[in-house]
Amino acid sequence: MVKLKSVKKTKALALFSGGLDSCLTIKLLQEQGLDVEALYIKLPFAADCCTSIEGSFNFTQMQDVKLHILDCSKGKLLKEYLNLIKNPKYGRGSGYNPCKDCKIFLFQQGKNIAKKIGAEIIATGEVIGQRPMSQMKKSLMLDEEQAGLKHKILRPLSAKLLPKTIYEEKGLVDREKFLSIHGRSRKIQMKLAEKYKIKYPTPAGGCLLCEKFLKKRFEILLKRGLDSKTSRLINVGRHFMIDKAWLILGRDHEENKILENLKCGKVIEPDFPGPSVLVFGEIAKKQVLELIKSYSKKGSLKDRETWDKYKI
Repeated sequence: MVKLKSVKKTKALALFSGGLDSCLTIKLLQEQGLDVEALYIKLPFAADCCTSIEGSFNFTQMQDVKLHILDCSKGKLLKEYLNLIKNPKYGRGSGYNPCKDCKIFLFQQGKNIAKKIGAEIIATGEVIGQRPMSQMKKSLMLDEEQAGLKHKILRPLSAKLLPKTIYEEKGLVDREKFLSIHGRSRKIQMKLAEKYKIKYPTPAGGCLLCEKFLKKRFEILLKRGLDSKTSRLINVGRHFMIDKAWLILGRDHEENKILENLKCGKVIEPDFPGPSVLVFGEIAKKQVLELIKSYSKKGSLKDRETWDKYKI
């Protein structure tokens, strides 16, 4: 009896956030008989609006998809990412968000991983018009070109509305089996989620760089020099810049614990009921205790107002 050789499947790498669109992208690729692997890129200021790394692992494990995790919140990749944020080539949105530069960075990381694992196709869950700055047709085309991936980013959810990719031209995938979703409505995606029995998180929050109220804070703290630990503090507590000292005041018990356990800076805890403060730089302890008192039960609204000029 002659043993038949197994036919090697074409491998695709899906850039995977864990949200519904990227989950559906994996299912659409699998339906075309592709060997799909997923890449979750952990960014320092993502607010986990879709899911956690654990949630992403659970979904990919259930779909028999190998998950690669690239941590850009520390080391060389964090340094590269912070430099990108400080010096964007393509401008910012209404916050401190350089969305185009960020997407190009993600594509470049995806290109590196695809080469490493031998993936012939790179795909994303992007939908035309879903996000005004980063997912308009012109932006999508610019992003892939600047990442050295012109016509090499497959977007199954909106493929029929976009120019053909190299993968479609080569016959590696069937364009007609993809979709033509446009805009911010998620009705089609929700119906598909029912079809594939996908449980998905409700979108909430998003990238902290997009938050307008954090714009000034990012501007000041990036100049000061954020690292793998301090970058985690952007959205924790009340922030004050007094002379050259950076102070972070816990807003509740949970935030106090975060500040106390971070093991960087200097933690000052009062000997009366009140918030903990994490201090970077030199400042008189007496002044710190006055700040703490203002935000404790001993303080008043008028006391707090005296510190408004130092808030960031």
